[in-house]
Amino acid sequence: MTERSAAPQGNEGPQPYAGFRTGPVCPPPPAYPPPAAGHGRRRGAGRPVGLIAAAALAAAALGGGAGALAQNLVGGATAAVPAQVTGTALARSGTGTVAGVARAVSPSVVEIEAATGSGRSTGSGVVISADGEVVTNHHVVSGASEVRVRLTDGAAYTADVVGGDPGTDLALLRLRGAKGLKAAVLGDSSRVRVGDQVVAIGSPGGLTGTVTSGIVSALDREVKAGGDGRPGSQGGPYDGTDAPRTTYGTTDKATYKAIQTDASLNPGNSGGALIDMRGEVIGINSAMYAPSGATGPAAGSVGLGFAIPVNTLKAGLDALRGA
Repeated sequence: MTERSAAPQGNEGPQPYAGFRTGPVCPPPPAYPPPAAGHGRRRGAGRPVGLIAAAALAAAALGGGAGALAQNLVGGATAAVPAQVTGTALARSGTGTVAGVARAVSPSVVEIEAATGSGRSTGSGVVISADGEVVTNHHVVSGASEVRVRLTDGAAYTADVVGGDPGTDLALLRLRGAKGLKAAVLGDSSRVRVGDQVVAIGSPGGLTGTVTSGIVSALDREVKAGGDGRPGSQGGPYDGTDAPRTTYGTTDKATYKAIQTDASLNPGNSGGALIDMRGEVIGINSAMYAPSGATGPAAGSVGLGFAIPVNTLKAGLDALRGA
């Protein structure tokens, strides 16, 4: 066995490991005089104070500039801050965000299944009264022998078609035995502006309560849909449901000025709600653009959806009720 060298004695310092050659030992670093008393402490304390003071001044300047700008925007430096701001109440109620709007309005949007002589179609609807009035598209329930409505909580009702208008593509249903339903708030579509953020809720493909969001892309877009629901040779609006091609029958056609949106609309969204960030319904989703040759369920969303303005619904509601 190889023996290790004995441990160093006294103050000779560390010794090189046995068996290796070493060069001369480096001299220790020169000793520097200690810093003047208090010198380092003053430098260390002075910097943070200076930085904090500068940050405080910058914040004060920024706050003052923002305040001046806000006052200028509301009409001068002496303008008083309003006692109530609509946005505050909306944030408190949970709307103002896509999640808040969805949470507030989803219970008022239903799935509709209509049985016709040629099969079954699915669509969506919006509850507008606690006792079971539901508005939807005329093409969703046109020619139906039976209509079933399902709420987001799973409750199902049989519905009667109270009235319909093929020209505006609107229809009114009443759920049998319904009470205490949560009615949606109908807004004012004349206040809608291009670029406004919107939320669409419906039942595409029977997926009840599906939420999508986007913006208002255009206003007063003329939509013509009807006949067999097929787009023209250059492409065109499709009714937006997965109903049979005879959804409109052979003569029913609709023409209206629509709100255009890039919120995703797919087959089954017809009759659902287009909602602003206040949580108010501004339109009834009714059609989507389908490229040439794309029909039926194969006609997926391409970011061009259309909704009937809610003011059109409110203007014709008494007629739909048969009043």
